[in-house]
Amino acid sequence: MKEIDSVSELKSAIQDLEYKQSCDWVLLKEQFTNTYESLKPLNLIKSKLKEMVLAPSLKTSILNSAIGFATGIIAKKVVVGKTHNPLMKLVGFAVELVVANKVAKDPEGIKSIAEVIFKGLLRKNDNSKGRNGHPL
Repeated sequence: MKEIDSVSELKSAIQDLEYKQSCDWVLLKEQFTNTYESLKPLNLIKSKLKEMVLAPSLKTSILNSAIGFATGIIAKKVVVGKTHNPLMKLVGFAVELVVANKVAKDPEGIKSIAEVIFKGLLRKNDNSKGRNGHPL
């Protein structure tokens, strides 16, 4: 601040400081209100849910888990089939859990295996058709 030499400059400086103080007080009250609202339990839960939904790693994790779950069910159906034997059902459940966990932890490996299988199936279909796309 510059040095004040007269009463009029002093009054002007006081007015400026009072204005600044009133502006700061309004900002402080607004910040307090915002903080109070954000710390309410319902608002905390809402903000955390928004973070979770918007997190790309969560979406990937959910997708990987879903792929693992589906693959586990398919593996169980392949191993067990439609048996009524309780021992085979137990084996099928174990296979389902193991496959689901492995796929959820390493979905890229499963995706690459599935890609190879589908390419092989497509190649087999192309070989069984003639030039017009009709079976030989």
